[in-house]
Amino acid sequence: MPFFQEWSNQFKSYNKNIKLALLANIFAQVGLGIFMVIYNFYIRELGYNEQVNGQVISMTSLATAIILVPAGLLSDRFGRKKSMLFGAFLTGIVLLFRGLIEVQSLLVTLAFLTGLTSAFMQVSGIPWLAENSKPFQRVHLFSIYSAVMTAANVIGNLLGGTLTDFFSLFFSELISIRFTLLIGGAIFLIALIPIFKFQEKREIQTEKKEKIPLKEKIKDQRDGFKIIILFAVAQLIIGVGAGLVIPYLNLYFADRFHASNSIIGFIISLGQAATAVAMIIGPLMVKRFGEVKAVVILQLASLPFLLLTAYTESLLLAAIGFLFRQALMNAGNPIQTSLMMSKVSDSVKGLANSVNQMVFSLGWAIMGPISTGIVMAHGAYWGYAIVFSITASLYLVGSIYFFAVFRSIHKPKASSTANAAQ
Repeated sequence: MPFFQEWSNQFKSYNKNIKLALLANIFAQVGLGIFMVIYNFYIRELGYNEQVNGQVISMTSLATAIILVPAGLLSDRFGRKKSMLFGAFLTGIVLLFRGLIEVQSLLVTLAFLTGLTSAFMQVSGIPWLAENSKPFQRVHLFSIYSAVMTAANVIGNLLGGTLTDFFSLFFSELISIRFTLLIGGAIFLIALIPIFKFQEKREIQTEKKEKIPLKEKIKDQRDGFKIIILFAVAQLIIGVGAGLVIPYLNLYFADRFHASNSIIGFIISLGQAATAVAMIIGPLMVKRFGEVKAVVILQLASLPFLLLTAYTESLLLAAIGFLFRQALMNAGNPIQTSLMMSKVSDSVKGLANSVNQMVFSLGWAIMGPISTGIVMAHGAYWGYAIVFSITASLYLVGSIYFFAVFRSIHKPKASSTANAAQ
């Protein structure tokens, strides 16, 4: 009861902007969950090989990596609300077109556009929550935010598989997938409604205010930039590892075990649901071990399950391995976010979030074609076994690096975050 009371009190303390942001992300993640779990199969049904799937995923991640920092700077300048409205509208429209287009060059182009447009919504979410909360609320808030996003993704994954199988009773496989993709894009667009209701209060800079030269800003924020770089290296290592396997989990279950769309959607949804639960438990780990140790313990605990998924020939064991790996590895994400936001001042929070997500996306962009190439060369068993093993090695290196670097870094003595929320 004290556990649930603590979370209830935390949620009640959040302002309207935070609750609207949670609602917006529910619609966005349900739409994306539907879209992403089934889109790889859409490319297959069009008659393209796995290299096209790799190109699509790689171009999406590359575009995100390119635009994240500029998007973060634009978000700082024009406001989080405008940035999220812009990103949500254009992303929804692009998703609808992706469900209709069949030409290979346009598939890749629209994938690139998705990466560009979605970055504007993606990069503004965490700073928006940070600006509308108080420091002591953030570990719980980021955990709730991540859990809600994950739970919404679960619903999307389930809908993606079940809707496709339902439509296939009446239509061809290609048309069934197309209907499902269009529904996903339409649900994503509903996120615009709560975003319109955001109430953003921004400081208006007067012309008389003295402008600080860029070199002086960099000098003043030297410690903040150092922290950003250290976090970026950790995220790049993990992102490279994740880029080898995460985008292709649906294909892994289809290729190795010949699972149906519904079964694949159900398995991925279970993994997401377990992740949502693990994220809620995250603050308890922080209380007991501290932020850095909690992240490292969760990441290292996921590795045996990743290797189980890599080498098993049983669908049940593969699903169990996937479920626990997904939950444990991702449970530390909101803890890392809270840690990063606590170690940089408000003036570089947007930049910190942008860089962090940029290098992670860069890892996906780099490894997409490599992963599909390995699987095509070595087959459904050894191909996935190799890429999963490489990912496990990179996760191990990333965890060791994170512990070695951040166990000795303390929070800054002075920060403007204390007055960030009303």
